[in-house]
Amino acid sequence: MADKTRNIFEEVGTTQKQVAAPGGIDKGNSGARKQIRTWLVILFALVAVMIAVGGLTRLTDSGLSITEWKPINGAIPPTSLEAWEEEFNKYREIPEYIEQNKGMTLAEFKVIYWWEWGHRQLGRVIGLVWALGFAYFYVTRKIPNGWTSRLLLLGGLGGLQGAVGWWMVSSGLKPGMLDVASYRLAIHLGLAFVIFGFLTWNILQLSRRESDLLKARRAGNPILFTLATVLLAFTFFQILLGALVAGIDAGRAYPDWPLMAGGFFPPQPFDLQPVWRNFFEDAGLVQFMHRIAGYILFLFGVYAVIRMRGSANSSIRFAAHAVIAMMFLQMVIGIFTVMYSAPVHIAIVHQFGAVILWVLVLRARFLTRYPHPQSIRGNGI
Repeated sequence: MADKTRNIFEEVGTTQKQVAAPGGIDKGNSGARKQIRTWLVILFALVAVMIAVGGLTRLTDSGLSITEWKPINGAIPPTSLEAWEEEFNKYREIPEYIEQNKGMTLAEFKVIYWWEWGHRQLGRVIGLVWALGFAYFYVTRKIPNGWTSRLLLLGGLGGLQGAVGWWMVSSGLKPGMLDVASYRLAIHLGLAFVIFGFLTWNILQLSRRESDLLKARRAGNPILFTLATVLLAFTFFQILLGALVAGIDAGRAYPDWPLMAGGFFPPQPFDLQPVWRNFFEDAGLVQFMHRIAGYILFLFGVYAVIRMRGSANSSIRFAAHAVIAMMFLQMVIGIFTVMYSAPVHIAIVHQFGAVILWVLVLRARFLTRYPHPQSIRGNGI
């Protein structure tokens, strides 16, 4: 039988057209990105609360009330009068009690104990939420390609944070110490913001499909991304300086503004020996550094926002406006914190303002790399 005449446009050996399915790059982990994002949002909220509780623990001078590190059985608080007396006796042996809180009653001790216990307990909860979530997604093979190491990094940083926390507390138990070492407090808080930053970035990435991110990156602005990265680094440095201020109660040392004790520089800023100690332990110099860095950060923020305002993408412009608005508000709150000698209710608002600013700067940086698509008219599509 003669063969049928084949159309010259027909593919040889082809019986069906193969068409690439839209969204194929995201296929294979259907629903996983949304579920993992929800899990990370829970961790995000817990870490935000953790930073606030940590700040209140410091502001209430509660951080040294528990003198031992017991990661497992330390989760159980004293349940009898004898157990409370035992904990109180341990506290009475450290310099903070002997030189600062001598005569404290058991009832007063319980107040600071519960603050520190709550701080540590929240850390355990965060670790448990991470471990259960990671185990579930790993066993069910719902982790998208390339994300296992990212999620493991979060858990590793969380474990490191617990160890750094005890390293910080142990410094305050040594002879002659009434508080923890300020530089260790700065490292502890800085690591918390690093963890918070990774959570924020991962949540932002999981909020959009991978195919959309690949497309958006081609429309990103490398110059603005670099500028936002510098702004992020500068913001982080200012947060570390704020931790040094908190570590030695420097915010209560000079309640006048814009001057310090009537002058631009604080009096005797380099009296301590060796000289490097002044940058960590002299209340006047530490507060001065935090003030000046805040002014410079704000000016650089204004410059960055002016550059971002020139972007054709409305989402980048809006993100830039949010950053400078929060930066201005944070600076005003900081001034009030100093002028009122850092009362707890204002100081904690100032610290939490740093959390909000950190997230907004990260979001602006993210959008300079992955801008939202929009029409020629500038409206989002």
